[in-house]
Amino acid sequence: MRQIILDTETTGLEPAQGHRIIEIGCVEVKNRRKTEHNYHQYLNPERDIEDGAFEVHGISNEILADKPVFSDIAQDFINFIRDSELIIHNAPFDVGFINAELQMLGSEWGQLEDYCHITDTLVMAREMHPGQRNSLDALCKRYDVDNSQRELHGALLDAQILLDVYLAMTGGQTALFIDDSDQINHLPNGGTNHIDPDRPGLCIIEPTSDEMEAHRERLEKIEKQSEGRCIWLHMEEKE
Repeated sequence: MRQIILDTETTGLEPAQGHRIIEIGCVEVKNRRKTEHNYHQYLNPERDIEDGAFEVHGISNEILADKPVFSDIAQDFINFIRDSELIIHNAPFDVGFINAELQMLGSEWGQLEDYCHITDTLVMAREMHPGQRNSLDALCKRYDVDNSQRELHGALLDAQILLDVYLAMTGGQTALFIDDSDQINHLPNGGTNHIDPDRPGLCIIEPTSDEMEAHRERLEKIEKQSEGRCIWLHMEEKE
């Protein structure tokens, strides 16, 4: 299961008014684990950045003057996100801008939706926390995700933060997917750590019926948000 956490920064708010993408940041995730493969690119928008947008991301026209234009990197970008599930917060904004860029390249490029499936974490958050603030900063506070480095918006930084928020929203527990080799405790001189057979038995505390019901409801939420990929729920059904 390959997922891409994506964010963009732009010259303004509306592609219909000629605003363009100036930064794309993508973080690759496989089986709920971040890989070493990111995609990050600054772009020359061939137009000025609005003052309001600059106050948000701090990226100036001077910084972008020698950067490539979107047409130069379009194929590399598409190759990176192709056949993945794109995870985006407030997806219509980023998707709208990317589709506007693709449209300028020609109809043969199609739309972003032609290349991958798109999941909007803002829609997820509104369903999970109706009536509450569901901005990325608000979700960081709710799920205790560290965003202290986020003085200004940045596409790659925001994608990395969104990854932590998404994992927390969909159940966390990334350690369950770590390879066994990551869990080996290597002892000096190749020694082996043996368990004392005479140690006291572990205390087992059975969950209450209310706790089991809450657990079941949580799994069903994960099942819905992951579109049928809650492995814990399917393991229970097989038992």
